Amino acid sequence: MDDVEQRAEPGERDTGEPVGPPGDVALRPESLLLTFYGAHVLDRGLLVATPGLVDVMARLGASEHATRSAITRMVRRGRLVGHKRGRQVYLGLTPFSVAALRAGYTRIWQPDATADAQWDGTWTLLSFNLPDTWQRQRHELRTRLQGAGFGLLQGGLWAAPGALDVTAALGDLEAAAHVRAFTAHPTGGLDPAALLGEVWDVPAAAAAYAAFLERWDGGSSATRWTDPLARKLALQEEWRLTLRDTPRLPLELLPDPWPGLAAQELFTREHARIAPAAHAAADALLDTIPEP
Repeated sequence: MDDVEQRAEPGERDTGEPVGPPGDVALRPESLLLTFYGAHVLDRGLLVATPGLVDVMARLGASEHATRSAITRMVRRGRLVGHKRGRQVYLGLTPFSVAALRAGYTRIWQPDATADAQWDGTWTLLSFNLPDTWQRQRHELRTRLQGAGFGLLQGGLWAAPGALDVTAALGDLEAAAHVRAFTAHPTGGLDPAALLGEVWDVPAAAAAYAAFLERWDGGSSATRWTDPLARKLALQEEWRLTLRDTPRLPLELLPDPWPGLAAQELFTREHARIAPAAHAAADALLDTIPEP
């Protein structure tokens, strides 16, 4: 949910100091603020006063200075927009951030976010040829491809399991016009599971899901985040980061049992449990006005 990190391309990384103790997942102020907006502001037509954002982030362990610095960076980068009413500044999402959050939520909340249980054996192959001077565009394209589930099969050829909508995945990228994509099926006795292991680090993906389970099933994250609002935001942000760094691959080609299934079940269950208290806390805490 890129990356304005929510968009998996959103190429410019959050540079704020992470909240939380050393050794845990690095939860950064800019990404947490976007996660908060996605969970409590998106599609509600609201702007939030700066002190309320400071209070939310304080529950996550971020100082007022860190939060205000993150807000300044986000306004400068076109992630948030400010509107002044009297002496108070209210902040809302830009169209870029709205699109980024919606794209991220598509992955977070799809029923089989960690593995594709309906794969039909189809692969999408993709190649591109960009001018040598397009370094920024090349980085944006590669980042977007990785976020969409593509891996580098061999020199210049990218692959993803399934018949993906490449046009939707690339959106309005400048490099999109230079991309050529095809759907294909393996032939000649090619082993799909072996191919999967050549392109993606399956053990690393399994380890990432296992680590999420360990942290939230009575581990460090489950015991650290006791405030309902902070717990919900930390849970959702850790899950987003886990999905961002793990491709969605065909379930039939993955080790059994696949820890991603248990991780998603835990995320869904814990999110549902804590959501009512978190929403009540946010509504009581925030000073909001309607969008202009």
